Amino acid sequence: MTLKECYAALGGNYEDVLGRLRAERLVQKFLLKFLDDKSLALLEESLEKGDYETAFRASHTLKGVCQNLGFSELAASSEALTEAMRGGKAPDMALAEAVKADYQKVIGAVSAYQAELG
Repeated sequence: MTLKECYAALGGNYEDVLGRLRAERLVQKFLLKFLDDKSLALLEESLEKGDYETAFRASHTLKGVCQNLGFSELAASSEALTEAMRGGKAPDMALAEAVKADYQKVIGAVSAYQAELG
């Protein structure tokens, strides 16, 4: 799997992130670092506790990371969740489930890409 194929699998915009980071090695570096991102774990934990302020920050962070990395689908779902929680509001949990599904799609594609690297 190439980096471009990985982006296609995760619903991302490879050309956009390559234009922003200017080097494929940087795209690869930050793509692989995403596997260590803890934003979704914090988001899930905060939602379970009803701590919508922390959940908002976690969702907002996830949205920003995804926008920077060109993860179009995950960026869109996390943006919808972020906006739903703005002002400390409890979100529609269907939005949180969409984020989780898109996140798993990204993690699956990135993990497959990483496995092929050796």
